[in-house]
Amino acid sequence: MKTDLTDTTSSKINKALVLGRRAIGTPAVGMVLTLVIVTDEENAYDALKAANEASREHPSRTLVVIKRVSRSPRDRAKARLDAEVRLGADASTGETVVLRLYGEVVDHAQSVVLPLLLPDAPVVVWWPVNAPSDPANDPLGALAQRRVTDTYAAEQPIQELTARADAYTPGDTDLSWTRITPWRSMLAAALDQVVCEVTSAEVEGEEFNPSVELLAMWLADRLKVPVRRAKSAGPGLTSVRMETNAGPIVLDRPDGSLATLSIEGQPDRAVALKRRDTAELIAEELRRLDPDDTYATALKFGLERLDEEAATLAPAPAVSPEPAETPEQAETPEPVAKPEPVAKPEPVAKPEPVAKPAAKKTPAKKAAAK
Repeated sequence: MKTDLTDTTSSKINKALVLGRRAIGTPAVGMVLTLVIVTDEENAYDALKAANEASREHPSRTLVVIKRVSRSPRDRAKARLDAEVRLGADASTGETVVLRLYGEVVDHAQSVVLPLLLPDAPVVVWWPVNAPSDPANDPLGALAQRRVTDTYAAEQPIQELTARADAYTPGDTDLSWTRITPWRSMLAAALDQVVCEVTSAEVEGEEFNPSVELLAMWLADRLKVPVRRAKSAGPGLTSVRMETNAGPIVLDRPDGSLATLSIEGQPDRAVALKRRDTAELIAEELRRLDPDDTYATALKFGLERLDEEAATLAPAPAVSPEPAETPEQAETPEPVAKPEPVAKPEPVAKPEPVAKPAAKKTPAKKAAAK
């Protein structure tokens, strides 16, 4: 069931929700939370589709806030709110309200959303794109117990990750962190199978992927070892290698679907490690609404500290000074190159000219014979 409301108010939207529930025969409110999605018109469809799929596991009232751009000064001065109320089969197992804000009301979205929140239920705000630099201090973010961003969708993901660390507030989380949950579980389970001490690690993935950085910071913080990052063609994370005193432990996923776990002294094992879609990621985040302390610790570990510790990882940097000795050796060979005039033995090739005249005479005899 869909109801379109043009130039409306929050009270009229609430009334439409009540009438809609009665019309479909479900007057009771069975939702467990309010999910507020702040997005633009371009990404609204995909975000709402993911939220509807996640609502099968977490029935919720979904409020989609779309801030429309007003092109003329006259339009910007005029405030207007349009809404689309969806119930029943059109809203999966919950309720959906699509809010389109025009003009001055764009700067006061919290005043529109606040009357539509479910009473005595937690609030989660999700920014699929264009998340604020400090979600907790955003007017809409201040209404929520949990704030979800996605640095993977940012124009500069790594710089965005650093900004998230500087402005972190308990309750913040990121889908780039959610994407590595299966990796963290698998690596922890692998270390439980072997009694060993990890000395170093390497995380490989596509360039500008914040999940690679987060996994590397988590390993460095938990294992207290230097972690190096390597680039690959993707997709996403492709490999993690941990060097231990009992041999290497490698989790390799080259195709984004099936991974291979290799442990020294044990047969290789195939592991299902497919890349999850947005609906699965949001459903996982809605399972827990308390602050994620593990994410906070890994995020605050810091990319700079990670780079400093990774610089001490391998012999690679230690081997680089050795070429400084080779130039010295290269200087000594230069005088050794002087004996190149020892190529004087080339005159020994003088006997060759002796053979040449002999070759010339034979054709002369042949000519005489002719």
